[in-house]
Amino acid sequence: MSKIKLKLFFIALLINLFSFGFESNAQKPQKDFLITSYGAKSDRKTINTVAIQKAVDAAFKNKGGRVVFPKGNFLSGSIILKSNVTLYFEEGSVLLGSTNPKDYPNMTFEGRPDSPKKDDNSQMALIIAHKAKNIALKGKGTIDGQGLQLALNIDSLHHAGIAVDPKYSLRRNRPSETMRPKLFRFSQCESILIEGLKAGEASCWGLSFELCHNLVLDNLKIVNRSYWNNDGIDITDCKNVKVTNCDIDAADDGICLKSYYPGFYNDSVYIANNTIRSSASAVKFGSASFGGFKNVIIKDIKVYDTFRSAIAIESVDGAFIENIDVSNINAVNTGNAVFIRLGNRTGDKPGSIRNVSIKNIKVQVPFDRPDINYDLRGPEVDFFHNPFPSSIVGLKGHNIENVVLENIEINYPGRSSKGMAYIPLNRLHQVPEAAQDYPEFSMFGELPAYGFYVRHANGISLKNIKLALDDADFRPAFVFDDVQNINMQDINLPEAKQKQIVLKNVTSATLENQLLKQTTEVK
Repeated sequence: MSKIKLKLFFIALLINLFSFGFESNAQKPQKDFLITSYGAKSDRKTINTVAIQKAVDAAFKNKGGRVVFPKGNFLSGSIILKSNVTLYFEEGSVLLGSTNPKDYPNMTFEGRPDSPKKDDNSQMALIIAHKAKNIALKGKGTIDGQGLQLALNIDSLHHAGIAVDPKYSLRRNRPSETMRPKLFRFSQCESILIEGLKAGEASCWGLSFELCHNLVLDNLKIVNRSYWNNDGIDITDCKNVKVTNCDIDAADDGICLKSYYPGFYNDSVYIANNTIRSSASAVKFGSASFGGFKNVIIKDIKVYDTFRSAIAIESVDGAFIENIDVSNINAVNTGNAVFIRLGNRTGDKPGSIRNVSIKNIKVQVPFDRPDINYDLRGPEVDFFHNPFPSSIVGLKGHNIENVVLENIEINYPGRSSKGMAYIPLNRLHQVPEAAQDYPEFSMFGELPAYGFYVRHANGISLKNIKLALDDADFRPAFVFDDVQNINMQDINLPEAKQKQIVLKNVTSATLENQLLKQTTEVK
């Protein structure tokens, strides 16, 4: 077993041991605090914020307890969760987010480090926790943010001049993330358990956690597709995280690891046995990437009807990304398989991406956009293009290092046309560096390969790779540009007239004999 694999194995073991201990503590008998005993009414009209908060405060004063939501529909604004308190939702209970923007104060959290990027990092949410310990949300109920109506009300207040959004997007006709509440916003908390619930329909991100330690999310049904920027789960600079057995349907990224704080980073993250549908990417690192990401295991993920990438790994603000293990991903009707990008939006020293293992991946890429049935779809790609390949792209002088791709099967649609877009092999320099651009699989425009495009990388291992085409594609399967130390074994490609592997400025490439016949070098 390699050092990376051994380290990741022990990380997974520690996370499982942590979650077992947390769940054991959470099962201790707790005193119940019924919200109706504090004046909450199930009539869909009464704003129950004060009554629910009284129940939470009473449980906190008791040094712990369960705040119980009985069967019914309870309307509320922001609720502040406190240490040693569990919100318990009985079957048939529904917590409805208020559609009045005034019911969501923008909290100021003391002791948080400074973030270079503040535009989508507000603290407004339906459920808020800050520096709380031993907290949980459990049960068989539902948390519904009523995000579409809330967002439309925020939009109306802007146009009426009552609550003007200085960052309002005229191009996309919507208020910014700073004006729209999330569903959950937990900051600097420790020992968090969220399980069994249905949650979503926020006006912005869904379940958002920053600078938290010891976080377990299990058996959740998350539908967050009411409006724009509707991520499912966002994990920012957190340590010891476990996300398992969740079903996520998000109008933006499904599970998104972010890093907003230089000097802080995500560490020891275990994401497994989840199903994801997304109008953006299924599992993504970034785009906010100031600190770092390390020791992350992603496995046993089903992806479907997803517009962008099944797996997107992006460092574009100076973050390091290392020791990433991805395995057993099955994606159907998904726009892109793998996207790995080292960029430099800040113009300062770039970050790094190294030691990434991606194994046992099966992806079916359609010809048309796969998220067509979403009411609110991600932005269209706004230029003519042929189907996009997977890509691994660093920066000149700053390579992505040590990437292993093994047991990969990707079915591409083909049907490319030189009349639609064309980059001939003698003009590979035409692909832009786009160092400061927003990272996504379409960021470079037309690409010269249909399968994999790799540039500015060192140590790329491809073993047991099978590419299939529904229809012909005039482009080669692989293009490597400014790449060192390539190892290719057991590559299965469709028959084609043209050479299938293109090398430019490549140093030290080890290819099997049958691959050499399909390889050409260009200057």
